[in-house]
Amino acid sequence: MGLECFGTGVTPFASTLRRTADRGENMDEGKNTRPHWWSRPRQADGDPAPAAPPPPDAPPAGPGAPVPPGPADPVPAAPPVGPLAGEPPVPPPHPADPYDTPPYGPPGPWAPAPPVQRTWQPYDPWAAPGYPAVVPVPATATGRRRGRLLAGAVLIALVAGGIGGVTGAWLQRAGGVGGVTLPQAPADHSGRAAGTVAAIARAALPGVVYIHVKGGGEEATGTGFLLDSDGRIITNNHVVEPAATSGEISVTFNGGTVRKARVLGRDGGYDLAVIKVDGVAGLRPLPLGNSDSVRVGDPVVAIGAPFGLEGTVTSGIISAKDRPITAGGSGGGGDQVSYVDALQTDAPINPGNSGGPLMNGQGQVIGINSAIRSADGGASGGIGGQGGSIGLGFAIPVNQARRVAEELINTGHAEHPVIGVTVDMRYTGDGARIADKGTGGAPAVVPGGPGDAAGLASGDVITAVDGDRVHSGQELIVKTRSHRPGDRITLTVRPSGGGAEHTVELVLGSSSGG
Repeated sequence: MGLECFGTGVTPFASTLRRTADRGENMDEGKNTRPHWWSRPRQADGDPAPAAPPPPDAPPAGPGAPVPPGPADPVPAAPPVGPLAGEPPVPPPHPADPYDTPPYGPPGPWAPAPPVQRTWQPYDPWAAPGYPAVVPVPATATGRRRGRLLAGAVLIALVAGGIGGVTGAWLQRAGGVGGVTLPQAPADHSGRAAGTVAAIARAALPGVVYIHVKGGGEEATGTGFLLDSDGRIITNNHVVEPAATSGEISVTFNGGTVRKARVLGRDGGYDLAVIKVDGVAGLRPLPLGNSDSVRVGDPVVAIGAPFGLEGTVTSGIISAKDRPITAGGSGGGGDQVSYVDALQTDAPINPGNSGGPLMNGQGQVIGINSAIRSADGGASGGIGGQGGSIGLGFAIPVNQARRVAEELINTGHAEHPVIGVTVDMRYTGDGARIADKGTGGAPAVVPGGPGDAAGLASGDVITAVDGDRVHSGQELIVKTRSHRPGDRITLTVRPSGGGAEHTVELVLGSSSGG
């Protein structure tokens, strides 16, 4: 029906075209007349309109059914729309299609164009002529492949990063590529020869202990060493004195074990004490040497905890022997003043070394570090002070310490050898002068004592003991205490009434120390 409407009569659309032409308007004037996809070619005047083919699904004609017009009965064409009278002919907007290609050719200018079937292919500039372009991979396959590629890239990055890190660390330790590499000896873990400081220290350190004392509102630290495998330890009296009557003593072994200790005995005159720990197995006591074998210049090693620095090892030599020193009191003959005929060493000894071992080149103990000469010029005193080492350290000879330690272990106190006289500590002359009166107005020469038996009298000056000169009362006491009670000694005496010096012999008595 729509086909008939467009095929007969003058349509409103044709009227509009004619009215436009009447106004002298040409819509195509001045425009490009190239065909457009939306344009339709005009039919030339006098050309018969092609007949529309019947629909493919049209039913066959039966008797009495209307017969559609065919080629023998052409459908009258619509009257051509031409120019008005007096107007030039309007050229067609499109040239004729010589191939009658739809939508511009048959079946008719007004028939709906059949769908154009096109197969779109991607453009491949590298494909050979006549060959199709590369067909893209389906989206699902592309996604899976992209995921695999991404995982592979991450794995490669991780491996490369690890290799780069290892290489960078190696280059950093090696000084970098082309960096400076300094020569260095390989580590030597072999042992040290016997007699070296390292060998002595290695063998001795397990037998050295570190002591911390609290009591009477005071604290003290010092050193000691094992006398036997039962836990007996020797140290200085001034180290344990704050806890002598009440307090606490703790002992730290070289391996870090800490145990409480108790005092077995102590003596202020010798500045020695023995303490004991219980419940510790595997103890390694230090071997004792013989101080009479020491010679000036012998190498020595000192071990202790100066200022709390445990396990400190220093070394030096024996600078002198039989050096008389006093420590711990103001003198006056009291038992709390220590009188030591000491070994002098230049091995650095500081506060905290008190009670530690002084060892010879064979790793044997030859002395107990006890005192130093401080830099302020003061007199020799216990190492408990805060002065530092200036290379003047003093140790109690091990022979004396051994005798005193045995007495302290066996009886709890030590016996002091005496000559039975009171010494005038205020005398400024050369030698040791016997006082006019003893303590509390008693006679200066004890009646029936060793001195009385040897003929000594008040005012006599003793100038030598066994041939060694003495220059003061302290030195006389030191020389006397270097012997045992019962030892026989020889004194050189200058009589109080004048006259030549002479010698006398006497047997040393004893008195209990405290």
